[in-house]
Amino acid sequence: MPFTPFHLGPGALFKAVGGRHFSFMVFGGTQVLMDIEPLVRIWRLDPVLHGPTHTLAGALAIGTLGMLSGKPVSEFVLRRSGVAHRPISWMASALGAYVGSFSHVLFDALMHADMRPFWPLGDANPLLGRVELGTLHWACVASGFAGAALCWWRMRGAAR
Repeated sequence: MPFTPFHLGPGALFKAVGGRHFSFMVFGGTQVLMDIEPLVRIWRLDPVLHGPTHTLAGALAIGTLGMLSGKPVSEFVLRRSGVAHRPISWMASALGAYVGSFSHVLFDALMHADMRPFWPLGDANPLLGRVELGTLHWACVASGFAGAALCWWRMRGAAR
């Protein structure tokens, strides 16, 4: 299923560690950009869901698109929502987008048989099955809880 929330768990942990140097909004938006191709392929009933966007080259392209569009879109959404925030730096946008796109390829390569992460250099997926699916999902959920806890702890300390 595209747009899986499991990808957001590691993003929360990266946000907790990176703070203002990592945009969680750009990370999340990049996750959605990554899964547009599989969504279209689902609608078309294609047997292969993960094509060029789910390769390292695709991650570079989608990450660049996510970085360039994510900063202005995220700032617009925050402003329109009335959320007080610091401006998103281009570095935070780049980190959010590229960590988002490359981690997306990594996690999907561990679990989807139609993934070819190193295409066009090769058709193999040496990552498939390296981590049991349940373990991968629980690790993503745990990283989300860890990230949320660390963010809460940092905000609590900053309020003192």
